[in-house]
Amino acid sequence: MKLNCDLGESFGVWKMGMDEAVMPLIDQANIACGFHASDPLTMLKTVELACKHNVEIGAHPAYPDLVGFGRRSMACSADELKALIWYQMGALNSICEAFGTHIQYVKPHGAMNNDMMKSTEMLKTIMEAVARHEGVALMLPVSMAHADHNAMANDIGLPIIFEAFADRAYTDEGQLVSRAIEGSVYHEPAKVIAQAESFAHRSGVRSINDHWLDLPVDSLCIHGDNEASIAVVKAIRDAIGKQL
Repeated sequence: MKLNCDLGESFGVWKMGMDEAVMPLIDQANIACGFHASDPLTMLKTVELACKHNVEIGAHPAYPDLVGFGRRSMACSADELKALIWYQMGALNSICEAFGTHIQYVKPHGAMNNDMMKSTEMLKTIMEAVARHEGVALMLPVSMAHADHNAMANDIGLPIIFEAFADRAYTDEGQLVSRAIEGSVYHEPAKVIAQAESFAHRSGVRSINDHWLDLPVDSLCIHGDNEASIAVVKAIRDAIGKQL
């Protein structure tokens, strides 16, 4: 199981995250493409950092919502949604090509990610958009509908990467518990590490109601916002049996 992290989210003189500290600890970098965060120079520096540490690069496209950090839903037609994704992929991939590399996957950000998991039609549109770029995979949250999502992707000819979260509680349906509900986000390092280990070694996790969920995971999303989170990432590495 790989580790991924949302990176390159600084904007101009405003710095967000600890990209330099977390990049050596992960396998996949989800790089913001300018619509919810980042700017051309930040994208360049993040790609350069990923190349330095041999980290896979993924585009992290969002709705055009810089003020709301891409966390607000927008009503987009299928063609508009595809165009938004291709536009952001193109910007990031151009920088990647300058460093002799390329985008390997796409992970929608924020509200776009949440919306596609609620709408089969939207998910299919995004799958079709990503599939137009040969060899590029789509990263999406694993849920109890993972078999259906896998079948849909196979029909389209799209490789997918199932993602899970070590610090988020899951519903009995395998969805993330809303942040508005108490206990939806885990802050205790021991609990986060235990959930990461469960995904890695047991291919599943217990729901917020203590029901077992079989959830096959390819990549675990972690966060590197502060010194404490960096320490947790290192502990997760040890827990899942991967060497730094």
